[in-house]
Amino acid sequence: MELFASIALLCFVISGTTAIGQPASIAFSETKGALKLGGTGLAPTIVIDSKEWAGVTRAGNDLANDFGLVTGTKGKVVSGTSGLSNTPVIIAGTIGKAPLIDSLVSAGKIDVSNIKGKWESFTSTLVEKPVEGIDQALILVGSDKRGTIYAIYDVSEQIGVSPWYWWADVPPKKHNALYALPKTKTQGPPSIKYRGLFINDEQPALTNWVKSNYGGVYDSRFHAKVFELLLRLRANYFWPAMWASKFHVDDSKNGPLADEMGIVMGTSHTEPMARADKEKVKPWDWKRNQSNLKKYMQDGATRSKNWEVVWTLGMRGDGDTGSPTLDAKSLVDVFTAQQSILKSTLGVSSLNTVPQMWCVYKEVGGYYQAGMKVPEDITILWSDDNSGNIQRLPIPAEANRIGNAGVYYHFDYVGDPRNYKWINTIQLSKTWQQMHLAHEKNATQIWIVNVGDLKPLEIPISHFLDMAYDMTRFMKADSTDEWLVSWATREFGDSVAQGTTEVMATYGKLIVRRKYELLNKSPFLYSTTNYDEAENVLHEWEALQNKTQALYDQLDSATQIAFFEMVLHPVLAGRIVQQVYINAGRNKAHAAQKRMSTNELAADVKAAYAQDGVIQKRYHGLLNGKWNHMMDQLHFGYNNWYVLCRSDTSRAVLTSHRQDPSSNTMPSVTTIGTTAPSSGLMGVSVQGSTASAPDSTPSFLVLDPYTPENRTIDIYARGSGSTDFTITPSSPYISITPSQGTISYPSGTSTIRAVISVDWSSAPNGSSTSSIIITPKSGTAVKLTLPLNNVAVPAGFKGYVESNGGVAIEMAHFTARTASPSGASLEVIPNYGRTHSGLTLLPVTAGTQTTAAGSSAVYSFYAFTSAASAKVVAYLPPSFNVDPGSPLKFAVAVDEGTPTVSSPVPSSTLGSMPSGWSESVINGARVVKVDLGKVEKGAHKLRVWLLEPGTVIHRLVIDLGAVKESYLGPPESAKVGF
Repeated sequence: MELFASIALLCFVISGTTAIGQPASIAFSETKGALKLGGTGLAPTIVIDSKEWAGVTRAGNDLANDFGLVTGTKGKVVSGTSGLSNTPVIIAGTIGKAPLIDSLVSAGKIDVSNIKGKWESFTSTLVEKPVEGIDQALILVGSDKRGTIYAIYDVSEQIGVSPWYWWADVPPKKHNALYALPKTKTQGPPSIKYRGLFINDEQPALTNWVKSNYGGVYDSRFHAKVFELLLRLRANYFWPAMWASKFHVDDSKNGPLADEMGIVMGTSHTEPMARADKEKVKPWDWKRNQSNLKKYMQDGATRSKNWEVVWTLGMRGDGDTGSPTLDAKSLVDVFTAQQSILKSTLGVSSLNTVPQMWCVYKEVGGYYQAGMKVPEDITILWSDDNSGNIQRLPIPAEANRIGNAGVYYHFDYVGDPRNYKWINTIQLSKTWQQMHLAHEKNATQIWIVNVGDLKPLEIPISHFLDMAYDMTRFMKADSTDEWLVSWATREFGDSVAQGTTEVMATYGKLIVRRKYELLNKSPFLYSTTNYDEAENVLHEWEALQNKTQALYDQLDSATQIAFFEMVLHPVLAGRIVQQVYINAGRNKAHAAQKRMSTNELAADVKAAYAQDGVIQKRYHGLLNGKWNHMMDQLHFGYNNWYVLCRSDTSRAVLTSHRQDPSSNTMPSVTTIGTTAPSSGLMGVSVQGSTASAPDSTPSFLVLDPYTPENRTIDIYARGSGSTDFTITPSSPYISITPSQGTISYPSGTSTIRAVISVDWSSAPNGSSTSSIIITPKSGTAVKLTLPLNNVAVPAGFKGYVESNGGVAIEMAHFTARTASPSGASLEVIPNYGRTHSGLTLLPVTAGTQTTAAGSSAVYSFYAFTSAASAKVVAYLPPSFNVDPGSPLKFAVAVDEGTPTVSSPVPSSTLGSMPSGWSESVINGARVVKVDLGKVEKGAHKLRVWLLEPGTVIHRLVIDLGAVKESYLGPPESAKVGF
């Protein structure tokens, strides 16, 4: 692969330009030798030869309009150079297509040696006296049609027009002057040859929107907007909507438009030979209806033969299902027939240069693993598991295939374990890890991503396509956050770029924990007892919303619209869904303790559920209803995704019946009576215990100087009424805030939380107990016993400190790293996984490592507990063994002990899921426990090796025998010496 060349180091830092990661050729202030292209009352004339591709002219007209959006003065497009002495000039054209460009090359005015004959490449240069009568011009030259189009849209992006100016309403950045710099830059070829989007699962949101705006048909007006977006994002490939659409049939202009604009058309894994699913002949059965299927495929080839197409080969069953009659042998027969049709229709003897792909999706993977021979000229398109985890990538034996390989990825899906198609639930750092792995494993021919309705997924789409265009800018593990800063700068400006980056990075960690549609899965995921987990998660969402709102408030009104669509809305809407489910879970827990807050939480859930509709209405009302219906997707009350139905008269089969709930459904909540028990109005509970005094006695967990969370007491009303209380500790070194108060229901405060603090310098060393008495003005007093453990690590110790029998570790906080002689190293992926960061092995081409010579990370910890059989709990992503011969592996060891090697992902047949897959996808983590053996009190070192590239760990918990049950694990343990 050729690297991108430029006059400056390619990086994400934006200076004087709003193009992400692209070297600047445009400035906004006068520079020596620069050409003023536009300003107030001034705009360029864009010269595009009359013989040029129509798509290039179309892009040129967009650029002329973009100057108007930025400066208030539109440019114009002409086909000749006469009479242009008094206007700034841009000349754009394609080598071999535009005679003017070819003449400039012949005259030595421009050098195209770096791009000629290359795929989708361009050069941009400022030329003195290019032709008679023009003193200076900006020359944009493409190696092919799309190379020139990308060069034109590169200028658009640099002057301040976001690719999302229409689809996400990003306002053009206004400038009083625009200058072309006296520099030459070259870009291309792209890292991935064919890169694009699949609009799928597009009902109800996008389809309802299309009904409102385009008469219910995905016609050429709709596709013109999509194709322009793709080209501005430097993409080139498209799979059209398939649920109730027929791309070529619905509008006869669709096919010619794609070819004119420069879009390479494809079709999904279940739609062979450039034909839509809804065009299929019946029965869709190769063995029973072969002659009609061949004609169907021939007609598809004939219809699209003159356009750019990546031909989808193979076939599956009807309705995006497995075929009950296909097998490996018959699928090879399908390939043979399809390739014969292509050769005769296209008039070629070899298909080596004809782009074809076969998607290894679901059951057909089993055919391949069984030894099916796929013709070398067909691109093998490896699929993820529909949830962002790539199942397989090229292995060494597949490295030299003519057709190479690619990846079919998902940002949206209808299917097992549950649909996710409402709003953005994509963690960008995870996408980076998977697609970087794919690139380095040479799956570089095709990247196509399922984007559902397109609209709610603007950020992951931009990220995915920017990687596909130039992966050289994404080789570092921290590249995602760097990209986010540049993306936010382009869309919203410098002032909020860093804050927006932090918001979206945090959002990624919160939503990877579980998809919104799965939050109602029983049992409730977050612990309402241990580590204050449920409340802490809700506080994380509240803090995120507050930060996001503060950023929104800084923006001008036009930019606020785009910020709302892409950033604030998912945070607001996501927080509400989390609040509904978390407080519904807390409601049930409080009911068991007879708290009057049960009723308050029930009311909160109902109010938050109603607020979901308010937020949806706000979105739909933007810009006088421009995006009405885009949030129509249901997202409360999922319980399944399929039904048993008959799709064939001769047999009953299980088919995916894209099932949503019939309506949004609020989770059930409980209310309780308001009559106080005879023991009094006051109830008491403590953190970490389900007991409720005075009916039962709550037990505190041990408190020590390194306990990472507060020890708290909840004093609450158990009926209507009011009472004062006081809290009295038995020891002077214990303080409780507040030490007194009044609980009251239904008016006033029904619950007061008191926080315990200890003056450890005065407390007795070692283990001790103190008592705390909560005395109400009327009713039964409650006496609690507080166990203390006043311990200290030795001076000079650096590392984590155990508390309550556990050590919770975030991967970025190692105390040391050892290097590998091979050059491989363990690197931190910031904002990866469910809590903080990930650790992975780079480069991914390093090959299998050993504990003897491989790089390792060391996490020092100090134990106050002696454990006879300690365990380490490793949290990993739901990844696959993308090379079955080299499965993912890691190893751990304490001190100088023998490393224990773990292969976390069980082997499985291609096309089927490994054991534990569903649980790991639902939870956003595969949780693996490894025995450490005996761990004595004192200082230790936990050493971690990642032995296979692609392995990632995003959290570790050392269980010394007392770690409590929770979803995320204990909060990060205290660190000293850092």
